[in-house]
Amino acid sequence: PTVATNKTEPISRGTATYDPRQLILLGASTGGTEALRHVLTNLPADLPGILIVQHIPPEFSRAFAERVNRLSALTVSEARDGDVVQPGTALVAPGDYHMIVQWTGHGYTVHLNQDTPILHQRPSVDKLFNSAAMRCGNQAVAALLTGMGKDGAQGLLTLKNAGCHTIAQDRETCAIYGMPRAAVEVGAVCQQLPLDEIAAALIDHSRSPRKVAFAN
Repeated sequence: PTVATNKTEPISRGTATYDPRQLILLGASTGGTEALRHVLTNLPADLPGILIVQHIPPEFSRAFAERVNRLSALTVSEARDGDVVQPGTALVAPGDYHMIVQWTGHGYTVHLNQDTPILHQRPSVDKLFNSAAMRCGNQAVAALLTGMGKDGAQGLLTLKNAGCHTIAQDRETCAIYGMPRAAVEVGAVCQQLPLDEIAAALIDHSRSPRKVAFAN
């Protein structure tokens, strides 16, 4: 990536102001719907946009998003191709579709595709995390939650190497300590935290953004 030269205006939501390149990224698999519900319902609406990949069948992703929307201060919805990423909103990748993020020059949009599954998964956490690392520089905070397998570990490492703050759910609070363990093993994790502490960490790191952003 190259250092951004275009000037972008800060985005305000409530009393907070965020760099438009800031993102919160979440990935999960087995046990993840409840873990994500717990995290999202403990977040205020006063945050940068949130992008979520949960391994879930196509017929359940919209219902999951709608359920969390009813419980959360955030506006949560199943992502549609071309959706604009906005503060105070969370977009959930539809089942059977990869979700990537693109920078438009003044904000982010998400794009969906049915490219080959990665590590047998579509949507893939790695696909989202890698696309974000290419475009947000060090302006994201990402958390990898409970799940089986290794999806998300390499993407989390790419984000960490770009300067982003990375979090993994700890062994004790995971339903399946697979994806977070894989991330720890490859050196992708800045913090391991119990589920109850992840929302607070996302808030803290979103409100203390890095000063350098990249464009791609």
